Amino acid sequence: MSSSLEGQLAWVTGGGSGIGLAGAIELARAGCRVVISGRDPAKLEAALDRARQGGVANDAISAMPLDVADKASVQRVAKDIQAAHGPVGILVNSAGINFPKRYWGDTDGETFDKVVAVNLSGATYCTLAVLHGMRALGRGTVINVASFVGWYLSHLTGPAYTATKAGMMALSHSFNIEEGVHGLRATALCPGEVATPILQSRPVPPSADDMARMLQEEDLGRTIRFVAELPPHVCINELVISPVFNRLYLGGKEFARR
Repeated sequence: MSSSLEGQLAWVTGGGSGIGLAGAIELARAGCRVVISGRDPAKLEAALDRARQGGVANDAISAMPLDVADKASVQRVAKDIQAAHGPVGILVNSAGINFPKRYWGDTDGETFDKVVAVNLSGATYCTLAVLHGMRALGRGTVINVASFVGWYLSHLTGPAYTATKAGMMALSHSFNIEEGVHGLRATALCPGEVATPILQSRPVPPSADDMARMLQEEDLGRTIRFVAELPPHVCINELVISPVFNRLYLGGKEFARR
């Protein structure tokens, strides 16, 4: 049975690993032409290899390096994507960073600015870059990978990351308020702990046993595909998903306040 996504163009930022790559693979399997972006060209090449090893056709997925915090580069890459493939119909804003020195007592303004620039401003720049193309199509789906901690505040991630993820939820709702009349929709995807490489930037990285009980990258890939495949008259404004063993409720040694 053919997918409703057959032939659509998807752009996935943060596509070199983790949730972004998992979403890109699932969208390609659903028939999308997918462009992944990230800051590291070598990492993007490795991601393309992984996608192709997973059965994605060579011509179904490609890469364009990009630092989403650089708004001029975002505009350039978005224009290059449109020139090569046409307007973007699905945007997955999955680029995100955090730092070990994240708490009020040991972070600084420069670190805060870096997190905001990638997590929140980057998502805004990319959405603005595809907005008018989506309007011309008369449809469009923006999936903002926010976080459980933007929905249920937690000490774990620190003020910068928490604020940006709450901000991504606000971006999603404001997009729906304004752009629903044009046939466009946004979802704030709010996952709990996911076993991805970003966890290694925590002050105390989780154990292998804890990571095995978390959501896995593939779980979020399927969730992204599910949101994108919904009929165009349906909008999931927020989707909160967590592991059954939810340490954001239960705690753990790395959750302890100092």
